[in-house]
Amino acid sequence: MKIPLTDYLRIKVIPKSSKNEVTEILDDDTIKIRIKAVPEKGKANEELIKFLSKELNIEKSRIKILSGKTEQLKLIKIDGLNK
Repeated sequence: MKIPLTDYLRIKVIPKSSKNEVTEILDDDTIKIRIKAVPEKGKANEELIKFLSKELNIEKSRIKILSGKTEQLKLIKIDGLNK
């Protein structure tokens, strides 16, 4: 499943999964993503950013977690799309 490339992404993270993958896009456009990392000391967030960087083919430095750093539901900002 392909992730839409927009300025802001709503993501629901499912940590401690068997593999990193996009599982579905919900009715409210929230993207459900499984991440292998555990939700401890920012490990799942780091893995999410790495995964998004690879999937969207953009630098990790352009991906920011605006809210939800300690929650499953996150708001992500992708810098530099509309320049």
